[in-house]
Amino acid sequence: MARNLTQTHALFEKAKQFMPYGVNSNFRYWGDEHTMVITRGEGAHIWDPDGNRYIDYRLAFGPVILGHGYRPVVERVAEVIQDGTLFAWTIPLEIQVAERILRMTDMDKVRLGNTGTEVTMHALRIARAYTGRERFIKFEGQYHGMHDYVLFSTASAPASAFGSRRNPINVQSSSGIPEGIRQYVINLPFNDLERLEETVEARWHELAAIFVEPMLGNAAGILPRPGWLEKLRELCDHYNIVLIFDEVKTGFRIAPGGAQEYFGVKADLATYAKAMGNGFPIGAIAGTQEVMGIIEGGGVSHGGTYTGNAVGVAAADATLEILETQPIIESINERGRELMDGIDEILGKADIPHCMTGLPPMFSFILGTDEEPADFRDYCAGDGGLYERLAMALIDRGVMPDSDGREPWFLCYSHGEQEIAETLTAFEEAVKDAKR
Repeated sequence: MARNLTQTHALFEKAKQFMPYGVNSNFRYWGDEHTMVITRGEGAHIWDPDGNRYIDYRLAFGPVILGHGYRPVVERVAEVIQDGTLFAWTIPLEIQVAERILRMTDMDKVRLGNTGTEVTMHALRIARAYTGRERFIKFEGQYHGMHDYVLFSTASAPASAFGSRRNPINVQSSSGIPEGIRQYVINLPFNDLERLEETVEARWHELAAIFVEPMLGNAAGILPRPGWLEKLRELCDHYNIVLIFDEVKTGFRIAPGGAQEYFGVKADLATYAKAMGNGFPIGAIAGTQEVMGIIEGGGVSHGGTYTGNAVGVAAADATLEILETQPIIESINERGRELMDGIDEILGKADIPHCMTGLPPMFSFILGTDEEPADFRDYCAGDGGLYERLAMALIDRGVMPDSDGREPWFLCYSHGEQEIAETLTAFEEAVKDAKR
């Protein structure tokens, strides 16, 4: 199916005159032919400059939990900013948002930020200050933002470069990172209890933190195996290591209290962003009194000109109030389950080996194998080329997932029965195209 993209391509060509790749984030560049420009969004839909409408399952990489331009959030922001946006002092709304976050997450103290990268960076500093140690463990295929310490063995790296499971290689994801940074990060396969235990037992005296996405938000939503998160908690308790849950994607999305509530495991620190503001820039670090208390007394440098700005906190206050008081997550789960089951059935009827991954609010599927993946190495055994062909055939039909199966499908409250039905109809047609 051919879309008219005349205006879209013209605007993209203009963008390339002023911005590298014509975008402000490398993840938005899909090549000169397929990179999009979007003019507006409403509910579960977005439109390009040529008037093509898409059912949106990227949702800005996950922040849009209620829907694009969701009126109660937009109206709260518009009301608040009439009185100014930034004062270099605390505003009452920051206190209200902080109280709401702590009530929903069952944490003790919180500091606000603006982005996921910002809050994960500060969380790592807090953990180092608390323990007096410098190294940390993260897991292959996980993405914790754009700061130097965490840009190793992310989902952007080929699994073939990761080396042996017994001795994983830190694969640097960008030029420009000082060589010495590599020594501070230890990457391990996700869900591998043997590698985890032997590493922690041998190196606990060096470890400030174990930094983990409770489910792999940049690797198809791969879930923790039973006992995995519990073992992280046990080891951190035993060796006085700070357990950090990166909930930038799972927070306020898979449950009102995020992954800690859903999986029943408590972290020492958790980082939030994305869904807490329904698309407005806002982030947070929450944690126990003991660990967060290290900030007081000037022991840890933490700040930011725009932290707690009125735009972000107004959006967060409105969004979190809705999530806390209305059955939003229940509705998203219901629609997401319907979509997952429908996709599963269509792929089965088409005799395409596959495995559904993740949870209804953020899920994906791996093609070419029916083996449930435990980690990013397993994910890479799937047929990424077939997935991309399927995704592009869907986009041609007005359904917008990411073209890369590592990035989950995200659901929002505005995805209704009609959107799910249209998606499944398009999916069935797209499967036939992709197979051809």
